[in-house]
Amino acid sequence: MEKLRLTKPTEALKDAYMEYYREWLQSGEDAVPWVVSKNPADFEGMLAWYAEREKGINLPEGWVPDSTYWLVTEQNRLIGVANLRHSLTPFLMDRGGHIGYGIRASERRKGYAGELLRLALIEAKQLGISEVLVVCDAINTASAKTILKNGGSPDTDFIEEDGNVIKRFWIRNE
Repeated sequence: MEKLRLTKPTEALKDAYMEYYREWLQSGEDAVPWVVSKNPADFEGMLAWYAEREKGINLPEGWVPDSTYWLVTEQNRLIGVANLRHSLTPFLMDRGGHIGYGIRASERRKGYAGELLRLALIEAKQLGISEVLVVCDAINTASAKTILKNGGSPDTDFIEEDGNVIKRFWIRNE
């Protein structure tokens, strides 16, 4: 695996992000993490939106501050996105967790998800989060394996109204 870095969204990576975003749209998949669904047509506006969310400005009622990070190669190819919630609400405790992350479809099964989660855990530690909740749908066995490899300890599953089972894992982050 080539050398990767985690970075905050930046204007310098606009082209790389737009390529990533187009690939996500073409895949027809749900946005993971959810922040990828933010339309980047106004790229500067999107960057400002990320910055406000991180500072807890203009959040919808009941939402918590969150930080978004991009996983980038040495050649500035964007491989994945992580979203780190700074605290948990009851909703996030059941089905969101502290960290949501996703790898672009063309780069999966190469070990990138494990590295993205590892680096996101470092960011969580810097925020003082010593117990990190990470979740995934039960059918997403690859994500469950990634969480376990990063020290995840299984907790009680959460079953959504539609029957979807969410696997919940805690990671000690000290």
